[in-house]
Amino acid sequence: MRQEIIAKRYSRALFSIGQEEGLKALKKYGEELGAIAGLVEKEPMLLRIFKNPLIRVEDKKALMENIAKKIGASTVIKNFLMLLAEKKRLPYVLDIKNYYQRLLDRYEGIIRGQLVTAIELDKNKRSKIAKKLEKQVGKKCILDFVVDKEILGGVVLKVGDKVYDASLRAQLNILKEKIKRGE
Repeated sequence: MRQEIIAKRYSRALFSIGQEEGLKALKKYGEELGAIAGLVEKEPMLLRIFKNPLIRVEDKKALMENIAKKIGASTVIKNFLMLLAEKKRLPYVLDIKNYYQRLLDRYEGIIRGQLVTAIELDKNKRSKIAKKLEKQVGKKCILDFVVDKEILGGVVLKVGDKVYDASLRAQLNILKEKIKRGE
């Protein structure tokens, strides 16, 4: 819970700075945060360094300075990283990036989701599904397509915190429950 509060607070602060500068800056900050998060995900040792209380703040700042230089980060992001280091909030950088992305998506009117199918869908079908969903919700949709053979058939759509399960597995489970109840 504390982690979520910290992530929201810092991502909102960065987002409000970006809003003053416009959409281009908002997107740029999101990309730079994404690049940093990508490095952290690729190199788990970084997260251990961020969490380690024995490593001095100055050393963490120097590390973040090198990372910022490596990705070509803007001054705002560089200063943001220094603030995170100073306040001992670097371990939350992935959560901050994720919440920042949600804020940016909401600002741009984008919804993200995941469509799970039993078989791989071709590009044409993926595009049709995304366009149909966009038409229904009236917003731009970015879908991740995942294959899960355990659903047997049909689809499972996850958008935000909602799950629409139209899989064969779910239908069979409903039928099984009805039979158990004697309906």
